[in-house]
Amino acid sequence: MGMKNMVFLEVIEWFDRTGNEIVHRIPEEGSGEIKFGARLIVRESQAAVFFYQGKAYDAFGPGNHHLSTANIPVLNKIMSIPWGMTSPLRAEVYFVNLKLFPNLKWGTRNPVAFKDTQLGLIRLRAFGIFNIRVVQPILFINHLVGTQHMFTTSDIEEFLSRVIVSRFNDHLGENLDSILNMPGKYDKLSDGLQKRLQNDFSRLGLSLSDLYISSITPPPEVQKAIDDKSRLAVFDDLNKLLKMKAAMAVEKVAEQQGEAGAGAGLGLGLMIPAAFSQFMHADRDTGSNESVKCPDCQNNIPASSRFCPHCGHQVVIFQTCSHCGKNLPPHAKFCSRCGQKIENKTTLKKCSHCGAKNLNESIYCNKCGEKL
Repeated sequence: MGMKNMVFLEVIEWFDRTGNEIVHRIPEEGSGEIKFGARLIVRESQAAVFFYQGKAYDAFGPGNHHLSTANIPVLNKIMSIPWGMTSPLRAEVYFVNLKLFPNLKWGTRNPVAFKDTQLGLIRLRAFGIFNIRVVQPILFINHLVGTQHMFTTSDIEEFLSRVIVSRFNDHLGENLDSILNMPGKYDKLSDGLQKRLQNDFSRLGLSLSDLYISSITPPPEVQKAIDDKSRLAVFDDLNKLLKMKAAMAVEKVAEQQGEAGAGAGLGLGLMIPAAFSQFMHADRDTGSNESVKCPDCQNNIPASSRFCPHCGHQVVIFQTCSHCGKNLPPHAKFCSRCGQKIENKTTLKKCSHCGAKNLNESIYCNKCGEKL
């Protein structure tokens, strides 16, 4: 039975036909009988490790090696008798692929818990890729390969992925306060996670050449909450813009003179939504320190207003300088711009139904709605 499985090795070499093999053992089953003077061919990006009686004794780099006690000094130590012409060495050779293995995938099988400072305790999924290289062949074989005749990236990818995820949990908790602040931080998080994992990989004889985080995603309900928050921010900005536009329109109308300006002002005063009133009031107050009380709602309004921004009541609270056209408070005796004496010629129309005073050009009473 032993003779049936015995393999006599004269030329020992290995080709990686798949591109995914990290380690390959020759022979694949049992031990091989390596003849004296056999050739060992090790290609670039390969290393060959000799195992005798289950223990690693020597490693060879790239080249065409003739196996004898002259160029394998350790053989003299492991054999009780010299390796003669008729005494082949029974051993195994492990070829290790030292090239870079790129595009290995890592990711969370199940969502991991993350305490977000703004969203509370949420669960996240994370995915990415990483690249590895074997830098210590004997350490790698002893820790991960064992006696397997072939060891590929698929044999180690899942294990390394779990190692990455375990470190990712701690790294994310220490370096991110909220996923709302995550855009633009992927590179920084990836670099920090790679450095954190170097010791874990080096203990296995591996080098973690690169690591990338491709996505960190919260569950659907949290994603919906983030989308809703973004929409609210857009609407809030739009609301501010509309308020500003409305305030500017009223300011422009208030500065107009004559009958046409009064009619346009009345229309706008009745049409502007009540939601704009507070904004317009604050905007007007910043332009002037003078204010009067609305005769209807008694709220303070800027002295230059013709309509109350709180209730829409029409008021005559300014007079116009006939010389320069500046709008002035009702108590002004002289124009603050040109010094001209002011003659108050403002006329009011009294409602016969309720007694309220209206602008002279008004057709309907602003208070009761009766025709004047």
